[in-house]
Amino acid sequence: MANIELIKILRDRTGAGIMDCKNALAATGDDVDKACDWLREKGIAKQAKKADRIAAEGLVTIAKCDKCGKAVIVEVNCETDFVAKSDPFKELVNECADSVLKNDVKTNEEAISLNEKLFTDATVKLGEKLSFRRFQKVEKTGTQGFGTYIHGQGRIGVIVLLEKEDAELAKGLSMHIAANNPKYVHMDDIPQDVIEAEKKIQLETCKNDPKLASKPEQALANIVKGKVNKIFSESVLDDQIYLMDGEKKVSQVLVEKGNKVVSFVRFAVGEGIEKRHENFAEEVAKQSA
Repeated sequence: MANIELIKILRDRTGAGIMDCKNALAATGDDVDKACDWLREKGIAKQAKKADRIAAEGLVTIAKCDKCGKAVIVEVNCETDFVAKSDPFKELVNECADSVLKNDVKTNEEAISLNEKLFTDATVKLGEKLSFRRFQKVEKTGTQGFGTYIHGQGRIGVIVLLEKEDAELAKGLSMHIAANNPKYVHMDDIPQDVIEAEKKIQLETCKNDPKLASKPEQALANIVKGKVNKIFSESVLDDQIYLMDGEKKVSQVLVEKGNKVVSFVRFAVGEGIEKRHENFAEEVAKQSA
């Protein structure tokens, strides 16, 4: 008789019935991986229903085509860091990036449809909810050049597009962006509504500060402006101290190099995804109520 734990593992991976899992294990000498394949061959395995799970781990990768001048950055999510580090998951992410680049995919829906079979097979094999989260393409034209960087074995990925080809500068800026997480290239890139919202916050903060409450209106306006500029300068690439220099701002380095940043993309795994914190005791209590 097959081990009950193996049956549970196989059922979680494949969504197949208990007796089907038992028969698959018996036919494959209790080898779970082979049993998965056996069920798939019989047309019994299906992608398990994992829609209520949260996939907030995963990997970011980048695929490039120097000949066509295109690069794509992709994020694929899973449930655990253990799976994220596995070779089958890495292969899945790389295949997704290659397919998005090769097929000139335009939308997330198209990317998901294109890679549907890959995800179904990988879900059965890995036993977790897997999801294609997002991608973004960068295309260089004329004398432009881009640099790429993957940090933390796929935790963060960056593509930076420069006005002129400069491999060393592009690589350095990619590493800088990975480390410092700027939101904009220039101060002028910040949307006006975002600036106005921050002004309101800082104005109320100043009014509630006893030391500033008695300041003349014009002086208060200047203080607010200074605070707003300081906050946004920390998230503007131009105004950040260049990681590879330690003293000069990025804007100064770019002037010295006679180059400009056209755009950049930075993906960090799981950013913006709310992770669920489960309490098993509370869940049991709810079921018992």
